[in-house]
Amino acid sequence: MGTSVPSDIDIARAARLRPLAEIAERIGLREDELIPFGHTKAKIHLDALKRIGSNPRGKYVVVTAITPTPLGEGKTTTTVGLTQGLGHIGKEAIACIRQPSMGPTFGIKGGAAGGGYSQVVPMDEFNLHLTGDIHAITAAHNLVAAAIDARWYHETRLSDEELAELGLERLNIDVFNLQWNRVVDINDRALRHVVVGLGGKADGRPRETGFDITVASELMAILALVDGDSYASALRNLRERIGRVVFGTSKDGTPLTLEDLRVAGAVAVLMKDTLHPNLMQTLEGQAAFVHAGPFGNIAHGNSSILADRVALHLGDYVITEAGFGADMGMEKFMNIKCRTSGLKPDCVVLVATVRALKTHGGGPKVVLGRPLAKAYTEENLSLLQAGIPNLEAHIANARRFGVPVVVAINSFPTDTWAEVQLIREAALGAGAVDAVVSEHWAKGGEGAAALAEAVVKACDEPSEFSYLYPLNMSIRDKIEVICREIYGASGVEYSPLAARQIDDFERAGFGYLPICMAKTHLSISHDPNLKGAPKGFVVPVREVRASVGAGFIYPILGEMRTMPGLGTTPAFMNVDIDEDGNVVGLF
Repeated sequence: MGTSVPSDIDIARAARLRPLAEIAERIGLREDELIPFGHTKAKIHLDALKRIGSNPRGKYVVVTAITPTPLGEGKTTTTVGLTQGLGHIGKEAIACIRQPSMGPTFGIKGGAAGGGYSQVVPMDEFNLHLTGDIHAITAAHNLVAAAIDARWYHETRLSDEELAELGLERLNIDVFNLQWNRVVDINDRALRHVVVGLGGKADGRPRETGFDITVASELMAILALVDGDSYASALRNLRERIGRVVFGTSKDGTPLTLEDLRVAGAVAVLMKDTLHPNLMQTLEGQAAFVHAGPFGNIAHGNSSILADRVALHLGDYVITEAGFGADMGMEKFMNIKCRTSGLKPDCVVLVATVRALKTHGGGPKVVLGRPLAKAYTEENLSLLQAGIPNLEAHIANARRFGVPVVVAINSFPTDTWAEVQLIREAALGAGAVDAVVSEHWAKGGEGAAALAEAVVKACDEPSEFSYLYPLNMSIRDKIEVICREIYGASGVEYSPLAARQIDDFERAGFGYLPICMAKTHLSISHDPNLKGAPKGFVVPVREVRASVGAGFIYPILGEMRTMPGLGTTPAFMNVDIDEDGNVVGLF
């Protein structure tokens, strides 16, 4: 009889947490630089940067992955495990990860704190309200939505003279060209398309709109990209970015901003405390900074610059995670996040699994909630070999930025020695500095010690970091460089709408912005059905939008859902409170 493996939440609950003040002191933070939220989490006041900003910077490591299956390949778990592994070999490491949305927590994933013996704890607090940052963004975003409808309503009933008496100019909002839905941090497909203003004149004017999930808000992307060397400078940057947000146009096509709506100041007030990164800990007592949670497709899918900046002045190594595969989160990390911060990575860790590479070799479809086919649980070297080009493509993409690459082979019990050796040999042949099996899920830091040693070695390798494109390129040229160099496309095709939008953005002066491609995470290409490392396809750009406050243009390739729906048996069905008041059912 085999012993059952404890659930993630059981492992987390059995952990002996260290006092948070002790975690902070060890990395060099003072107690008066913490804003406590109970005993297990706190915010780090950004004014700590004024004291620690002269400290030397630690090594900067970004964790990304090959193209994942719908199950995910353990990128967050590897981020936490590597942080623990570095601690195991005597290095002071800090993990920087995104705050999860409660949409996926109660929808499909059941949590995003890592897994097994490589978690951020307490995992239930991590996955739920944390310190309220997402709620603050929800309120701020919906204040803007209310302000838009109120301004439109009042402008229809007041003359220009009456508006002037109130100190207002007519914005002449084009309600058919608004780019601002309402938000809620729950998966709810019934809210994707709604009509507001029903009921009569006193209830506003009817119009069609919708809801997005909160983490898709541009305000969340802004929080992740704010920079500064103190609370005051970060607050100024936040306020400036909010003021630049374009929520739509006037009827003559003029872009309208939150500054024009005179709501930018109030939005900044609602978000001011979100600027302080959140401090938690790993199962083995390393510091974990949890801050911001932008979508990985329509936004850049990385945790905050501010958290990384604080961590880099405190740790020997900072391990930050980029969402989805290297064609998405890593590319955006390099071209958007690093460009904004001026920080340069020392190493890329590319997470790979036997399971994912077999899907790219033509294996059976992997479906969340269903048992894996035998092809994934039994040795199949030919299937694995057929999927290796996906790994090689991602290594090549990371090396395009001039940064050393270490492949982390996230180990599963069904992997065989021969399968692991095949991946290792292919990774080294493709130019990785090393490729290491990591058993952090089962063994914590001890299981990631070899990976940690490889990362330390890679960080000492010479690197020549460079961006993929200069900002003075046209929008079309930047899109085409990404499609050609990162995705392997032979060309790009623009819809008439997309072509018109690009021209409008360049006329409005937004052509200097970097590109944040919105596409599927299940393929290097735009098409989730194209596995491996496809070549010679044409990328269709359906629509192009601008997040001017966050600071990027996002072309949309295919249909992007910004409000997920719930499945037949969503994760919330497992969540409850036991007779002792403990949360159960989070995975």
